[in-house]
Amino acid sequence: MMMSTITKAEILSLSVPERIQLAEDIWDTIAEVPEAISLSDGAKAELDRRLDAYHKNPTAGSPWEAVRRKIRGQA
Repeated sequence: MMMSTITKAEILSLSVPERIQLAEDIWDTIAEVPEAISLSDGAKAELDRRLDAYHKNPTAGSPWEAVRRKIRGQA
């Protein structure tokens, strides 16, 4: 696969919202192949703890769209 190289300077020349979108786009490509991601036992335990906390109180926390708006300064 042919990839062009993007420099750190080019990334830093993007606005913060553009960099957030770039990070989201990159993460989406990683999430497409979850089998390629290995987790430590500690990370697995933390995910289990958070999932258990969610099941105990699913209304706690904020929906992703609200968090995304807050990160982007649109809240």
